[in-house]
Amino acid sequence: MTAEPDDRGSSRLLLLIAVLLIAANLRATITGVGPLLAQIADDLGTSEAALGALAAVPLIAFGLVSPIAHGLSARWGMSRVVLASLLILAVGTIWRSLPGSPANLWLGTALIGASLAVANVLMPAVIKRDFSDRIPSVTAAFTACLSGMGAVASGVVVPISHIPASGGDLGWQAALLCTAALLPFAILAWLLAMRQRAPERGTRLKRTRSGIWTDLLAWQVLAYMGLQSMTFYMLVTWLAPIAHSLGRSEVVAGIDVMIYQLCAFAGSLVVPLLLRGRIERFAPAVIPVLSIVGILGLIALPGAFLFWVILCGLASGASLSMSFSLFSLRARTHQGSSALSGMAQSGGYLIAATGPILFGTLLTLTGGWVAPLILVAVVLTGQLIVGALVGRERFVLEPRDAVSPAAPTQSAD
Repeated sequence: MTAEPDDRGSSRLLLLIAVLLIAANLRATITGVGPLLAQIADDLGTSEAALGALAAVPLIAFGLVSPIAHGLSARWGMSRVVLASLLILAVGTIWRSLPGSPANLWLGTALIGASLAVANVLMPAVIKRDFSDRIPSVTAAFTACLSGMGAVASGVVVPISHIPASGGDLGWQAALLCTAALLPFAILAWLLAMRQRAPERGTRLKRTRSGIWTDLLAWQVLAYMGLQSMTFYMLVTWLAPIAHSLGRSEVVAGIDVMIYQLCAFAGSLVVPLLLRGRIERFAPAVIPVLSIVGILGLIALPGAFLFWVILCGLASGASLSMSFSLFSLRARTHQGSSALSGMAQSGGYLIAATGPILFGTLLTLTGGWVAPLILVAVVLTGQLIVGALVGRERFVLEPRDAVSPAAPTQSAD
């Protein structure tokens, strides 16, 4: 099993800093793409709608790689695997920004997705392991940093791309490279935090055929994760083009996406308040209602574009924080949390990957935004329904009639 957490205040503070710095790198490399779609399309000689598939590449990688993250952690230790994922993220970010063949963009993005998949799966388990007494608050801070830096990336990539350089502007490649500006600090902080912990060895976990993939509650958490992610990646990819079509400039459209994610930052911080008292049971279902109102507003009254974006952003951040909280709150142990996180993010991101593609396809077929936005509203309605199910206090990998907090936990699969 992993080593006991170091209880010293300074070590725990260092670990918290490392966790938050890692969070700051888990979305920026993806959210910076949407505001640059027009530039990338012009450079590659394709359409923005066709590049909807580019937004799906990391999500497909999430779906394919997430299932193996739990096994890698069991074999090599959680801390080492997280470090490896950060190093691979650095390689993928550099590769994506290399000039020359368009394949660099696609292959680098795939490598970024694979590395983020591993970190996304394991960080909730790290929080469960090392901050078990502060799961809602640390998870909220984690997702807030994730959303906040994603917002900054969306807002700064276009201005960075237009910075004058020899022979023209810096361009979209340099702008995408800057989305990983905090990655070296995250790697350094994680290395220092690892040194403060006792040596961690891999764990041979008992595997059974009746494990996490046959657990009904785990499938419900998967659906909630997938539907909220599908909404986010549709909006973060297409909000800038929507804003541009309404007459807003390229720079302002990028700022609109940044505002959306800054509001997601704020929404993330609200979740610990929702996970208290009687409202906790209904919180997962209530959150998407705000986004539904925002989407219907975009359809019916697009002139109030920014107001609807703010509503959607608040709900998006709360949805993500709720999803990550469920990985910990619906499992008894950090091994169970890792297994649930791996399953939910694997299937969830495969669901999410269809979002940008379906959105772009409906845009191409109809030539307008109404049909794609109706798709978003339908997805949010599904999230609301699933939220009513996952709000019940139950735990994966144990009999459904086990209600005692001291009930034994089965081995994670």
